[in-house]
Amino acid sequence: MLLGNVGQQLDISDLNNAIAEMKTAFEETQDLDRSQELSIAKLQRENHELKLYLTTLVRLLVAKGVLRQAEVDAAVQAIDDSNEIK
Repeated sequence: MLLGNVGQQLDISDLNNAIAEMKTAFEETQDLDRSQELSIAKLQRENHELKLYLTTLVRLLVAKGVLRQAEVDAAVQAIDDSNEIK
């Protein structure tokens, strides 16, 4: 009977170790997911800011006569066209 209890205790210990490992792996995955979500959100904010800066700069250049609106429109159309091909 004593050996049966020892074997059972070893099985329980193995299960507890396996559960602890699974919990750790899950927590690490959750941490990675949170980190990636934060990185993506930061990149989205930076992308939005860059779009605002570019729009402002182009409008300023057009307003000052450095660029003509037709040139900007042609460049935008060329970019749109190249994106449709892919």
